[in-house]
Amino acid sequence: MIRETEVDCDDLIMPYFVCPGTKVKNPIPSMPGNYQLSIDLLVKEVKDLVDRAGVHKILLFGIPEHKDETGEVACSHNAIVPQAIKAIKREVADVLIVADVCNCEYTVHGHCGTIVNGDVNNDLTLVTLASQSVTMAEAGADIIAPSDMMDGRVGAIRKALDDHGYTKTPIMAYSAKFASAFYGPFRDAAGSAPQFGDRSTYQMDPANGDEALREVEQDILEGADMVMVKPALSYLDVIQRVKTNFNIPVVAYNVSGEFSMVKAAGANGWVDEERMIKEILTSIKRAGADVIISYHAKEFGIKKRLEK
Repeated sequence: MIRETEVDCDDLIMPYFVCPGTKVKNPIPSMPGNYQLSIDLLVKEVKDLVDRAGVHKILLFGIPEHKDETGEVACSHNAIVPQAIKAIKREVADVLIVADVCNCEYTVHGHCGTIVNGDVNNDLTLVTLASQSVTMAEAGADIIAPSDMMDGRVGAIRKALDDHGYTKTPIMAYSAKFASAFYGPFRDAAGSAPQFGDRSTYQMDPANGDEALREVEQDILEGADMVMVKPALSYLDVIQRVKTNFNIPVVAYNVSGEFSMVKAAGANGWVDEERMIKEILTSIKRAGADVIISYHAKEFGIKKRLEK
């Protein structure tokens, strides 16, 4: 009767990895129950997500057939994610599609931007990100979600979308994205591990909370409609501070490493997996998140419906 926080299916976004081919369902060993899916199987999976779990929002990551130096391959209308967006929109009526915009999955070196003299060049990367965003919007993406952490990318994307007539397409900015150890399984799933160095020159130092607020504020000033904190569990304090300081929807990403730790502990019988998932998602919402991106979304939704 007096419970303060309740996670509902409408609070959740389910991430998916889409790959070339047909009838492809490649298991991701470090993320049990998750797969690289070809478009035909992804469409069926999204239908099942909506019908059985009652989750109507997805986040798409692409695994391209070919990569290049800048990520420009993702700007083509024939790229894997735009094709997937069109197919899902044709077949699934009630689904909201968030398109991740970054270059790490599409570059041969695995970094999030164009490399010049051994490091990511911020301003050259903005050109690719803006072009990729327009392509996603033209394919039918409902929300553009830049995850690269380049300075000024929200402003560049907003201008590009507006210039092409997509003034009403919102931006979900990965605003406080930390250089975290919790991304390991994702890099297996997306084939996006950097081939040299790391991403600490453009992602945030995990020790910095005040900087996160500055990053969020800058993205809001550039036109972000929603801001994200990633990862979630080690940064609940940041989620709470962002929610307290800014009157804007807050998204939290319950990332792959957080997911895989629960799955590993559950598989070994060390924890009550179902209770732990519910507790984790509740804590993220209690901290202030309005929306939670989580690989637990489908199984949580199915169990939630059974409870009702």
